[in-house]
Amino acid sequence: MVNSASAEDYPKTTHEKAQQLQQPLPETAAKRAPTQAELTKANPDLKIDAVNEKFAKDFPRQYETWAKTADQTEFHREVEDDPRMIVMWGGYAFAKEFNSPRGHFYAVTDVRNILRTGAPKNANDGPQAMACWTCKGPDVPRLIAEWGEEGYFSGKWAKAGSEVVNSIGCADCHDTQSQEFKDGKPALRVARPHVLRALDTVGKTFATSDRTDQRAGVCANCHVEYYFDKSTGVNNVVFPWYKGRDVDSIEKYYDEIEFKDWEHSISKAPMLKAQHPDFEAWSMGTHGKNGVTCIDCHMAKKQDKDGKVFTDHQVVGNPVVDNFQNTCARCHDQSQETLVKTVAQHKADVREVMIKLEDQIVKAHFEAKAAWDAGATKEEMKDALQAIRHAQWRWDFAAASHGMHMHAPDVALKIIASGLDRAADARAKLAVILAKHGVQQPINYPDISTAEKAWKVMGIDIEKERKDKEEFIKTVIPEWNKEAIEKGLILTPPPTTPEK
Repeated sequence: MVNSASAEDYPKTTHEKAQQLQQPLPETAAKRAPTQAELTKANPDLKIDAVNEKFAKDFPRQYETWAKTADQTEFHREVEDDPRMIVMWGGYAFAKEFNSPRGHFYAVTDVRNILRTGAPKNANDGPQAMACWTCKGPDVPRLIAEWGEEGYFSGKWAKAGSEVVNSIGCADCHDTQSQEFKDGKPALRVARPHVLRALDTVGKTFATSDRTDQRAGVCANCHVEYYFDKSTGVNNVVFPWYKGRDVDSIEKYYDEIEFKDWEHSISKAPMLKAQHPDFEAWSMGTHGKNGVTCIDCHMAKKQDKDGKVFTDHQVVGNPVVDNFQNTCARCHDQSQETLVKTVAQHKADVREVMIKLEDQIVKAHFEAKAAWDAGATKEEMKDALQAIRHAQWRWDFAAASHGMHMHAPDVALKIIASGLDRAADARAKLAVILAKHGVQQPINYPDISTAEKAWKVMGIDIEKERKDKEEFIKTVIPEWNKEAIEKGLILTPPPTTPEK
């Protein structure tokens, strides 16, 4: 594994820097997912200090503000607020539960509690892969250093239940072992090998990047689109940037390798699930194009009562509302009231067309089911299903990118508009197939006006899912915490309940 720390004080030339850190130069980066042989091996020399509390004494200001991410408790149960999602994600775990994000402090808690991870009883049980931990905290690069990528990415999610116990924190972004860090410098680092490979792919080799790209690069540890590449024999996390980071280029890459996240339970379309392409959206927006990074807005510099200036690690969710003077006001002449209204209007505009696209996609899924039920063939359905895939991919890319209405509202509207075009294409093709098979149109669409009705239509026993999860939290989680404490991996357990 590469210990890619800050770029300060390294040799002068790009070649020397890359060679010293064993990183390929951008022009030689492989334009493909890694082979099994290329997965990073275990590196006992790479030390990751995963326990965030250990830094409280030497970095009190940073630690205290990081700890305030625990105050960000509010979240919304998105599929209950918008039951269309339950249909669109039919056959995929997101249909059971999908919530808006909250503070970094809860990263481990929330992935434990979400219905998507099921209720595993042992290390080999449960619906999700080990790779589902990958964004959740500094124990992940620690485990990759200890086990190597192949060892880390193999097996089930529950395998690391007692190992990934420290939420997103210090060692996710900083080389805490370095002298630079001890001297109070940022010593930014990306310690996840798959992230370093992805940055190489788009010419942003971390070790040779300037400070702006490094500040954005550490956020790309997690706030990105990714998929699980199984060609290595394990669920290796790969960023699909080999043709570009925009929605069309990623779609083309997925189509060419014939990748699908799942097959839809009623339409049988080969579906894609966008994760959280925030880095991609930021890159395409006006802030990204002008070198204003995630940290400039969400972790802006602040001054304490003693006059010390430091980086606020609270990770403010809405800088326009919550930290205007330290962020927006540094560049913009408009008043806070004006910018708040502008952002709210962008959000409303994006939401309005997004709902229209959801309505069209939901109808397309049910129409595809009607066509199958009427005896349509795979050959007849192929093009319509591909259009459904492309339409929903565009909706998901815009919906899953946190704050795209702020980061790149023009791009969001363009993506959703192209999704509406593809949804219309899908429904036009399905109309021809339905007519050919004698199905009267419009078909009878089921009532999905509430989450309970939608879950029933999609065959999800939500009460059983919730009961199983409650038992898991009550019986398995305490054992994970006990084992982690005995190993010295945590000082105190992560919070148990998903307080709202």
